[in-house]
Amino acid sequence: MRFLLSCLLVAGLATAPVLAETDDDDEIARPLAGLMAAPNRTKLPEVMLSVGEPLGGPWELRSGGYYSVEITSDGSGEIGLAGADFFHAIWVDEVVIEGLEVRPTGLHSLEFDDPGTMKITFIAVKPGSYALSIPGSTGESQRLAITIE
Repeated sequence: MRFLLSCLLVAGLATAPVLAETDDDDEIARPLAGLMAAPNRTKLPEVMLSVGEPLGGPWELRSGGYYSVEITSDGSGEIGLAGADFFHAIWVDEVVIEGLEVRPTGLHSLEFDDPGTMKITFIAVKPGSYALSIPGSTGESQRLAITIE
């Protein structure tokens, strides 16, 4: 019985439906359930956290898109990123810090006390305009504008 179920499962995976070629040259045919597959991930530009340096951006994201971003601090100061509205508008898949994977139900903010890098993978969900900013800063360069379409 187990052998029969295994064969049926393998046969079902081998014949998984694939989207037909699209009329739009920008679209790529993908397996229907492949949203979180590595080839479907869009890598965003790295965010560098350094005292007095701009955050970069802006980001233009698509609702339903799967994204990854590395956030790196150079250790020039204790620096955080706040953006509760943005973090509530995305579904966080995982946060990787020094090889340790965390799968939180959500984020509110991030903070670096020492130099290091964290990688965040997420799905953009709720369309709107958002920002990540360094808490307590007022300059426009200390703010990363984000739009989810």
